Amino acid sequence: MSALLEVRELRVSFRQDGAVTQAVRGVSFAVNRGETVALVGESGSGKSVSALSTVSLLGDSALVEGSVTYEGQELIGADEKQLMQVRGNDISFIFQEPMTSLNPLHTIEKQLSESLALHQGLVGEDARARVLELLVKVGIRDPETRLSAYPHELSGGQRQRVMIAMALANKPDILIADEPTTALDVTIQAQILELLADLKSDEGMGLLFITHDLGIVRRIADRVCVMKDGKIVETGRTEEIFANPQHAYTRKLLAAEPSGEPDPVPETAQEIARTRDLKVWFPIHKGLLKRTVGHVKAVNPSSISVREGETLGIVGESGSGKTTMALAIMRLIASEGEVNFQGDDLRRWSTRDLRKLRKDMQIVFQDPFGALSPRMTCAQIISEGLSIHKVDQHRPPRELVAEVMEEVGLDPAAMDRYPHEFSGGQRQRIAIARAMVLRPKLVVLDEPTSALDMTVQVQIVDLLRDLQKRYGLAYLFISHDLKVVRAMSHRVVVMRQGDVVEYGAADDLFERPQTDYTRTLLKAAG
Repeated sequence: MSALLEVRELRVSFRQDGAVTQAVRGVSFAVNRGETVALVGESGSGKSVSALSTVSLLGDSALVEGSVTYEGQELIGADEKQLMQVRGNDISFIFQEPMTSLNPLHTIEKQLSESLALHQGLVGEDARARVLELLVKVGIRDPETRLSAYPHELSGGQRQRVMIAMALANKPDILIADEPTTALDVTIQAQILELLADLKSDEGMGLLFITHDLGIVRRIADRVCVMKDGKIVETGRTEEIFANPQHAYTRKLLAAEPSGEPDPVPETAQEIARTRDLKVWFPIHKGLLKRTVGHVKAVNPSSISVREGETLGIVGESGSGKTTMALAIMRLIASEGEVNFQGDDLRRWSTRDLRKLRKDMQIVFQDPFGALSPRMTCAQIISEGLSIHKVDQHRPPRELVAEVMEEVGLDPAAMDRYPHEFSGGQRQRIAIARAMVLRPKLVVLDEPTSALDMTVQVQIVDLLRDLQKRYGLAYLFISHDLKVVRAMSHRVVVMRQGDVVEYGAADDLFERPQTDYTRTLLKAAG
């Protein structure tokens, strides 16, 4: 039986400014009906480029050679009409970053209906019924209320679910999923993996799954292709690869998992931040006079605290209130209830007075590429806060930048480069350096490792623990990756729909969870 999708001796190079860069070097693999093949490797290994090459989605700067056949028909060199028929209908894609893949000007219903009208001729009520069916399948709550929503009105996890619904709309023969669960909560991740497995089984769909998460590979893949530097260095049945990896790089990937635990918090450690009955409700306005008709209850009355040298992990699904709570503690959004920072009730502080505290409260965001200005050099990004807050003015800024770059594992010689000239892990280190150069007391880490390769995740976790030990930092660590949370946290807060449902020592929570919801999260994390 011939393969549904067969790639033979695929080579891809890019021409830019007279230079040629080889991204894929002689890759061969096949995907059969009802089979899941995982392409595994770190950023820059050629996984996504190989997948995009299958239906010519790389653009004019790419030179693609070799052979890609779908049901026997050659796709490399095929005309645009043939490719249009295959794309989105026979071969469908789920991309990693849904915000750049969804149209910000169109509602969710319009974007899902567009594909149904183009490939199946479904319009009106028939299209709406199919859209609702798809949204239910991918775990969107109250789908009827989401039809008129725009992408920016959904959480990151909800946007990814919409992308997956869009990819599944036309019941493709082959689904190419490029890191589709990176931004998802562990419970939704488990649902999506189960959904994809069911579709593969029920409809004989072939699945090409691109990921850096070997935990997912073990759960979903039939065969694995491990990629490094544009080549497949090892391939085989999943159970064989995990039980007896032959290549040193495969062994390195399998060993890359955050482990260990943070140093104990000294009994004499001072409290850095505390909340008492913190509440964040956003009013819902309707009508000509914009009357308040209800509230979005983002965070219900909650009381937590974090001490010097301590990490408080905050976990929960998208929309549970994790980030909202952290932003309220930093006084970046309005809230009710007490927020106490180093003994001061911040409710009494004016906006001007709060500016003096900003250097003591810093934040590191999930997506370093979006958080770093593309027009500023690494040195300018890191040093920006020094001049604003007048920190250590008796020393040259570049000297301070070089010092903090070495602390976070970056070469100071690269300080005049721009963000696009660094890898994802290096960009995250720049974001951490920007926060650490001010010597803050409290750092909010909002999903700082979720978009990183497993080997880089381990490095960042080790770096954050080292910096905490060195400077007595208090961390609020927001994540849906429970392995990382366990490696980082002294205590953990579990949030669900705005409520704190469990709060306690990390060891107790992971070993003896008290609520069904926490047990569900832990089970989904594997």
